Amino acid sequence: MLPRDIFLHGLKPTLHIAHRGGALLAPENTLEAFQRAVHTHRTDMLELDVHLSRDGEVIVAHDDTLERCTDGAGPLAALTLAELRKLDAGHRFTPDGGRTFPFRGQGIRLPTLREVLRAFPTLPLNVELKPDVPGAEEVLARLLTEEGALGRVCLGSEQDVIAERLHEKLPDACHFYPRDALAAFVLALKAGEAPPEDARFSVLDMPLYFGEVRLVDDVLLKAAAERGKWINVWTVDDPAEMDRLIAEGIGGIMTDRPDLLRQRMDAPGKPG
Repeated sequence: MLPRDIFLHGLKPTLHIAHRGGALLAPENTLEAFQRAVHTHRTDMLELDVHLSRDGEVIVAHDDTLERCTDGAGPLAALTLAELRKLDAGHRFTPDGGRTFPFRGQGIRLPTLREVLRAFPTLPLNVELKPDVPGAEEVLARLLTEEGALGRVCLGSEQDVIAERLHEKLPDACHFYPRDALAAFVLALKAGEAPPEDARFSVLDMPLYFGEVRLVDDVLLKAAAERGKWINVWTVDDPAEMDRLIAEGIGGIMTDRPDLLRQRMDAPGKPG
């Protein structure tokens, strides 16, 4: 059995978290992006998403379809790992609005979660399970257990039903709040009320803004700290917001621009 706080133990604000590895700098959710984030921008944590292939492999990818990020088409879940390996995961990436495609034809593939875990054997990961497919949580749990990675992964889903199944399967792992539970926590505070207690979830992965409303404020930070909750905000690419969040002592900043966040975190006089 894992101590419930093993993932959070030793973490100090503010964490540099590469969202999908840094989706504005390299093809998202690929080893190329992850390696740049870790080795060039010294990221503290990788944020990534996973799906299941037709033959039950855990694939790192955000979308349930292949068109946006690869030269393939159709549902990811319709292809086997061997078929997915043939796709070019750098085909669509462009840093300049479609003028150039510097990663096209460079052999970049959709990685498996197992490959990512082994490529970065000590790095913490924030892993979102995407498909609402009963049994997917069992496949993910088995993989994490086989790789001895349960203590360095925070798990969850935007969908509450998936997050609940994940917690049932891995009750001692770190879990982040799903959408409805997160909304209940934040809206209660905005209404001046005590947020509902939910010991299943220890990390608030949340947007910085909802419309024009900035969700992170002193009330939220205080309430989270009092309850032993950690806050990571997404997706922050603006240097001024990065500076403000660092000054506020936010737990972690998820960004598509790990280069800019590293510059701000290394700037003279910055805390953390």
